[in-house]
Amino acid sequence: MLGGRDRSLLAGLAVAVIVVFAQPIERYLLNLVQEAERSSGLALGPALLILTAVFVFHQQGKRQEARARALAAEADAMQAGARTAGMERLVNFGQALGRSLDLETIRDVVMQHLPTLAGTEDAWVLLRARGRWQALVGTTRETRREVERAREHVADRALVGDSTLTTEGVTAEGHFCLRLAAGGDVVGVLGLPETGGPTTEARQRVLATAGALLAISLRNAQLFHEIRETSLRDGLTGCYNRTHALEVIDTELRRARRSQLPLSLIMFDLDHFKDINDRFGHLCGDAVLAGVSSKMRDVLRGSDLKCRYGGEEFLVLLPETPLEGAKRVADSLCREIADMRVTWNDETLSITASFGVSVALPAEIDGQALIGRADAALYRAKDQGRNCVRLSIETAVA
Repeated sequence: MLGGRDRSLLAGLAVAVIVVFAQPIERYLLNLVQEAERSSGLALGPALLILTAVFVFHQQGKRQEARARALAAEADAMQAGARTAGMERLVNFGQALGRSLDLETIRDVVMQHLPTLAGTEDAWVLLRARGRWQALVGTTRETRREVERAREHVADRALVGDSTLTTEGVTAEGHFCLRLAAGGDVVGVLGLPETGGPTTEARQRVLATAGALLAISLRNAQLFHEIRETSLRDGLTGCYNRTHALEVIDTELRRARRSQLPLSLIMFDLDHFKDINDRFGHLCGDAVLAGVSSKMRDVLRGSDLKCRYGGEEFLVLLPETPLEGAKRVADSLCREIADMRVTWNDETLSITASFGVSVALPAEIDGQALIGRADAALYRAKDQGRNCVRLSIETAVA
């Protein structure tokens, strides 16, 4: 029934009443206290005054304590919220890494999540493989060489004296570094420069957890890559197996069709290999095959697909190579194999091989047809004296 203006009017009226009756009330209370003191013989006035002052101070202290508790609760709530947010970021980071089985995917995940977890864009990660460093994230193209060299030096310093493979952070030349260790091996180093801000205890805990998750993911990716490579390669020669080679040939044929670039195939077979097995045993034959595969790695490019197609039969796929170039490669490999010597039980063996070469026809997508033409040329090489190179008839006609 009363509005805001009416309540103000009533408050003013109450204050006016108190002012009007303040002195009579005060005199009445003083008279009452004096009469009580005369009748009881006690000093009630000073005691009442002391109690009133103590009560006022007590209430003020309680209000201050309540205010301090409220502020502490608010700070705790903020810290709890920050910890919850940090834990949520770590969980998202771990889940994203759990779905990553190759280095490129891990790099994308780290580039997306690490700046938020580290609190700076300057965080970097170097991987350790075969005694060499490889940058995962944290460098730009403009300064890649200089920055990577400096960070490799910092990472080496961070690993000095690391006998226990601890994951605790260390400081090296202005960088806070964390060793990324998993499976008993150091797989990398996570670094944070001083320019990225102070490394508080809470920040170190977040980085340590993120580093542990990243180390496990990197180690899993390495193991997955090793297992995959093992399943795709021949254990004796290290060349790819037949199944994988057929898949790669089909892929390269489609790529050659789109790009209109040449694609050539070499198939070769070791001459009289059965005689070597019959005379010296299969262990000697294995040594010959391993020596031939080593010679292939020396002669061929890294981009050339090297495959053990059968027992002593090999395939070489040459992307972006015309027929003339493939013949030169086959001639060179033929000479290198003929010059190779294998020593077995104090005897020296000489080996030769016969080669067939074919090139993909325009718009060809049938890998078996490409292999078939190289195989037919190989058999012509055997029929025409072995230890030579022959081109497929279809290719020569084309």
